Amino acid sequence: MFKNLFKSKKVESDSTYLQPLEGELVTLDVVPDPVFSQKMIGDGFAVNPTNGTVVSPVDGEVISVFPTKHAVSLKSKDGREILIHVGLETVTLNGEGFTSFVNDGQAVSKGQKLLEVDFESIKDKVPSIITPVIFTNLAEDEKVVIDELGVKITK
Repeated sequence: MFKNLFKSKKVESDSTYLQPLEGELVTLDVVPDPVFSQKMIGDGFAVNPTNGTVVSPVDGEVISVFPTKHAVSLKSKDGREILIHVGLETVTLNGEGFTSFVNDGQAVSKGQKLLEVDFESIKDKVPSIITPVIFTNLAEDEKVVIDELGVKITK
């Protein structure tokens, strides 16, 4: 686990990504949910958030804002599909504590606000507010690596 806190750290690969939430960057294996920690839906990273503003890590398009507003899926201009899943079991809140600023099919720019989350009001109602960020369509030989500079997608 990396203890440094930072704002919108760049994530490096073929394209540059922004970290979608301010907070501590951690590996998926520390996420207390096997769907994420065992990379069942893809590789990625997670953020222990310190701020409730969720921004787009890419220039691209909103594929879906889940009806309960707890998750957003995006497609970058280079074809990467990214799922930002705010907290664990937050679907049970039925949108309580979440405000969406985008709609399905909407074009978004890197750094544009997607969601606002009231972590103070939801943190005692869910198992964790840790937020997985999953690349759902990486190639078989690609993986996400975290180092002191941030996150990279490597082969």
